[in-house]
Order: sequence, then C-alpha cells, then structure tokens
Amino acid sequence: MPSPSRLNDTRQRRWWFALAVFACAVLASMPARADSRNIAPGFSSLAKSSTVLIMPPDVELFSMSAGGVNEPRADWTAAAQTHLHTALTGKTAVLGLKTQQLSDGDADEFAEISSLHAAVAQAIAFHHMGSGNFALPTKNGKLDWSMGDAVKPIQEKSKADYALFIWLRDSYASAERKAAMIALALLGVGIPAGIQVGYASLVDLRTGQVVWFNKLLRGTGDLREAEPAAETVTILLDRFPDSK
Repeated sequence: MPSPSRLNDTRQRRWWFALAVFACAVLASMPARADSRNIAPGFSSLAKSSTVLIMPPDVELFSMSAGGVNEPRADWTAAAQTHLHTALTGKTAVLGLKTQQLSDGDADEFAEISSLHAAVAQAIAFHHMGSGNFALPTKNGKLDWSMGDAVKPIQEKSKADYALFIWLRDSYASAERKAAMIALALLGVGIPAGIQVGYASLVDLRTGQVVWFNKLLRGTGDLREAEPAAETVTILLDRFPDSK
C-alpha cells in the first residue's frame, strides 16, 4: 500500500494537472494576443552581454485511463526531460543566447523555486492570458507579475542575469481510453484523448520580475520523442525577446 506521503504527492500532481487543464480550457477559444501581452512593461530585449540560466524543465507525463484519470509515468517523464534538455540547448543557440545550465545538485536545491514558478505561471495564464472575465483590475492588462526575492539564491549562485523557467504537463490516451473513445464515438459522444499544457517564463534574477511569458495548449504533440519535443520547445519559445 502506498505511503501517505506518496499518496499526497500523487494527489497534488493530479490537482496541478487538473488546474492547468481548467485554466487553459478557458484560453482555448481565445484569439491570439498581440506580442505586447507577452512582454512586461519597460522590457523590450535582452542585452547581448546578458546571461540566461536555463532552469531544468518542470515536466511530467501521464497515461489517461479509460475513465479519464491521469496516472504519472516516470519512464515517459524521464525521456521527456532528456529530449527537452537537448531541444532547449539547440533552440537557445539558434536564438543567440548566452546561457548557463544548473548542475543536478543545484537543480535539487532550487526545486522549491521551480514550484513557485509553477504557481506564478498558472496565475499569469489564467488572469492575464485568459478570458477578460478573470483579469485582475490592478494589473491594467499588463504582464505585471513577479517571483520577488525568492529568486535571489539562484542569482547569487549562478551570477546569471535572467532565468528561463519551463513548466509542461502532457497526457496520452491508454489503450483502454482509446477503446472507450471508439465506443462512445459510435454513440455520438466525443471524449478527449489527452492534452499538452505548457508555460515558459523569462525572469529577471535581479528583481524577480517576469519580463516575458508564453503559453501552450493543444491536443497534439508528444514529449516522449525527440523531434516532437523539439517542436514543443519551438512553440513555447515563440516570440522570445531579441538579444541586442
């Protein structure tokens, strides 16, 4: 029988995934926003001398059961982490960024900061990039979110100017789910096969401000394979700030 701590961790992962799906479902019918929606006020580009720390992607993959329950798959997640690391290295090189990578030990040390980013990114996606009904009046339609002093330890450790955070969740229909989809389709009922949700944030490590943000929501893609994982990274980093 799983321990209470493991059960709690599983419930938390499911809650995060469900919240992401709910928040992004609101976005699905929204038209594409202007580039200014992705950029914080007063920020336009990166200085050529700026160093961007690539944070380890916060990624988890799930298998969707016949009943629609998402079960974590550690093997798929490990493959996705490898593919995303390679894709990010290639994409940031194409963008001409001066980058740094965290060691495994440092990545573990800053895990709580990555969790904080997940919460901030969820808020941005829901209140800023989503329906106007959920916009916060105090933000005046601007990308005005910050991680505050929480990122200071990263800046002190790395000496980087910015950090790029990526959060991704992806689910895939199990064989049982696919069978249920076919059976229900014969009755005229459609059910989803899975969803890919992602957020990318560029954070100024000196101030904690999120200076650029992008989101991804689609029913396609596959982080378990190298080529489609690279495509996901390309979409997430679309309209990334220029380096001048």
